[in-house]
Amino acid sequence: MQPVLFLSIFIAYSALLFIIAGITSRKSTNETFFIGNHASPWYIVAYGMIGASLSGVTFMSVPGWVKDTQFSYMVVVLGYLFGYFVIALVLLPLYYKLKLTSIYTYLNQRFGFWSYKTGAAFFILSRTLGASLRMFLVVNVLQVLVFDAWNVPFYLNVLIFIILIIVSTLKGGIRTIIWTDTLQTTFMLLAVVLSIVYISKDLGKSVFSLIPVIEDAGTTKMFFTDWHHQRFFIKQFFSGMFITIVMTGLDQEMMQKNLSCKNLKEAQKNMFTFSGILVFVNFMFLFLGAILLVYAQNKGISVTSTDDLFPKVAMSLGSLAGIVFFIGLISAAFPSADGAMTSLTTSFSIDFLGLDARKGLSEKRRIRIRYMVHLAVAAIFFIFIMIFRSLNDRAVIDKLFTIAGYTYGPLLGLYSFGLFTSYKVKDRFVPVVALLSPVICYILSINSVEWLSGYKFGFELLILNGALTFLGLVLVREKQIVK
Repeated sequence: MQPVLFLSIFIAYSALLFIIAGITSRKSTNETFFIGNHASPWYIVAYGMIGASLSGVTFMSVPGWVKDTQFSYMVVVLGYLFGYFVIALVLLPLYYKLKLTSIYTYLNQRFGFWSYKTGAAFFILSRTLGASLRMFLVVNVLQVLVFDAWNVPFYLNVLIFIILIIVSTLKGGIRTIIWTDTLQTTFMLLAVVLSIVYISKDLGKSVFSLIPVIEDAGTTKMFFTDWHHQRFFIKQFFSGMFITIVMTGLDQEMMQKNLSCKNLKEAQKNMFTFSGILVFVNFMFLFLGAILLVYAQNKGISVTSTDDLFPKVAMSLGSLAGIVFFIGLISAAFPSADGAMTSLTTSFSIDFLGLDARKGLSEKRRIRIRYMVHLAVAAIFFIFIMIFRSLNDRAVIDKLFTIAGYTYGPLLGLYSFGLFTSYKVKDRFVPVVALLSPVICYILSINSVEWLSGYKFGFELLILNGALTFLGLVLVREKQIVK
């Protein structure tokens, strides 16, 4: 297919987002940027969060991941569901009760200055790495489909993509993202459904008649019962549950959208609705992955990287299927990029610059500072994407959850200790505890086969990291109890 066609689609889609951004950013203030003036309809947030949660990682990696892990990811997804219930019933009431803009200010109220800064710093590190990885996946495909044909260097491709995100989010912030996410969710889901239809049609079968075909192909195993295995179903389930708690409930980006709802009741409606739909959507992605494998085998399409499975099959199906895939990819990419940039700007502005508490600053000056932070975040994304350019050796979703295990674990430990104990801590020691926990986890992970009778850590590394942080906080607790 012609690169000009792909570029035209990308420009048209970006223009549509800019139109929405222009409408939603009118008369915007810092409150609009950070929490959408608490005016976001819950059902719009719920629908848009589907695209934001799935992102380009799910769109590209989950279908290809079926080749190596079959349907075991579905057990993780079932864990997600329980994690969302914890968020709706435990975390959201806390955030609304305290009237938080940045969720990490809770740590300041509960433990003190150093705990607060530690939590915010780990979020910034986690979201920067995760969002950069997601964006890398998309711009890499753009490079192959569009820019390589014109010998445009990769760094220029990255720069163009990041500039588009800056322009679309600079003024409206979370209020713009709530509405653009709905557009992106629609196109992404439509792309998956149409891809399934195109593949089944090309194979001369109905969609439902493909079910026994993928079962015979041996790609639908969901439960691995060997406790040594990385995909052991019990640890998959609990890993999914805790991944959701930390990557949604303790993540400023995802909670910022929930906190933009009118009140707690509507935010909880959003969470319950969104979580139920997400289970079905993830199953649909796994089903797509299974039939992609069947198609690739039937047509003799060789794939070296699991992340290449979907794009290779889509491009082999013809121009229309290629266009559908491309639209789905860019629609999956934008929610991750714009949401991450907005949440990181929010966190740094409030948690480190204290922009919401600095008296004597005019609104114009506050907005100017926020703009500077926004541009700095964009520059950091650029650097990390360039670093990831040389590290594309495993399925991106696998890398993403591994990163989460190390960087979100301390947040899990901090919030668990704060919510489920009444102890204060020696605040100055909290950064040490939070840094030591991931280091210990890494040492255990690389030596687990030898030290633990062949056991291999999977995503449950996150739980271990959180538990070690919790234990460390027990060791540095004070006798004084919070009343």
